[in-house]
Amino acid sequence: MPRPSSLLVVSVALVVPACAAPVDVDTASSTAAVASVFDGSGGDWIDLTHSFSSETLYWPTDTSGFQLERQSYGVTEGGWFYASNAFASAEHGGTHLDAPIHFAEGRLTTDRIPLAGLIGPAAVVDVSDRATPDYQVSVADLQAWESEHGILPEGGILLLATGWEKRWPDRAAYLGTDRVGPDAVAELRFPGLSPEAAQWLVEGRGIVAVGIDTPSLDYGQSQDFASHVILFEQNIAGFENVANLGGVPPAGAFAVALPMKIEGGSGGPLRIVAFVPR
Repeated sequence: MPRPSSLLVVSVALVVPACAAPVDVDTASSTAAVASVFDGSGGDWIDLTHSFSSETLYWPTDTSGFQLERQSYGVTEGGWFYASNAFASAEHGGTHLDAPIHFAEGRLTTDRIPLAGLIGPAAVVDVSDRATPDYQVSVADLQAWESEHGILPEGGILLLATGWEKRWPDRAAYLGTDRVGPDAVAELRFPGLSPEAAQWLVEGRGIVAVGIDTPSLDYGQSQDFASHVILFEQNIAGFENVANLGGVPPAGAFAVALPMKIEGGSGGPLRIVAFVPR
């Protein structure tokens, strides 16, 4: 599948007026390849996003949850139907982006992350057969993936599948506690990425983002969020509460993660999808 830069070039070609010079064979072939992505004939799109609703899970200190307020719904005096809502949400809840500035002063805010840092080949490391509430994805787990699929792709998005998504939206099962407030943070229990693995990634691999199907890149009992700090210092973004990773192959898929573009934000609601070529 073409890299993001190729997609942008081809997309421009699609709107060239009919009077333009004939398109060469290579361009036509590329256009057809791009079209096969978006019309579904070349593969399948998988939504990796939990819907936002009253059931959406947030960090225990964010007690307001997701709020959707209906403002209008029905037939207007003018005779047409009209619906409109207002919503409120903390940045870090549901399927969402962690911008690097979330744990690294001076690093990228949500609006400054380049598209190349949100789009790329997906590498899914599945540890669901051994993940416990205190499991931390290790360097050995990443090396085992590479022994079968090759070096993690340059410019790639690493997705960690722990199986925790199956517990959503059961608060106690997913977070390890059903309590809210600052005191509940000490009770969190879920898998994450080990700081050693995070350091290994930044020192020797060219990934641009790490996603996971748990509430945090660091495991629930982390006291210092070291994996966040290590990754974010290098402007490697995080995607948390990712869904449906069981439908994405270990290698060969392509991930697109587009957050709400919040100026100065430390994160935000995220729509993340994967394209799996046939």
